[in-house]
Amino acid sequence: MARKGLFLVYTGDGKGKTTASLGVTLRAVGRGLNVRYMQFIKSPERTYGEQIALSKLGVEMEQMGIGFTWTKTPEEHRVALAKAWQKTKEALQDDSIDLLVLDELNNALAITKFPIDDVLPLAEVLEAIEKRPPTMHLVVTGRSANPALVAMADLVSTIDATKHYYEEGIPAVKGLEF
Repeated sequence: MARKGLFLVYTGDGKGKTTASLGVTLRAVGRGLNVRYMQFIKSPERTYGEQIALSKLGVEMEQMGIGFTWTKTPEEHRVALAKAWQKTKEALQDDSIDLLVLDELNNALAITKFPIDDVLPLAEVLEAIEKRPPTMHLVVTGRSANPALVAMADLVSTIDATKHYYEEGIPAVKGLEF
């Protein structure tokens, strides 16, 4: 029986969506699968612990964003999203990839501060996911998952924020958040 590629979504307001995708990535690498990991919001101008760890495992983490939406102009973000979507469309057609992780895609699709549908069209995203190679596993992460993506997914895990040390004034911790 041929393997069917599964579509997993990790969403919600709690901490752990990227971490969940990294766990799936770790398992896939351990089983010899070819993994590609792409991030939509994080910028290559910063270094993250997960990027360092994955490089040691032979997995490139491609950071295609330019940071949080308030750090650059809307047009800079639109240009970055357009480039990211072009690379993602190519990856979604690559039958050599066993597991493709699109970290923060949900966040990108949920941007409302400026128009994005012309550079990251939801209809195109849905079609590309639907037409990906039949054996490709796909993981999409980020807050505010689009209901259409949720409907398409084989698994949806919603990570809730029950309690977080940010609320106590503790900033992002090296090794835990980045």
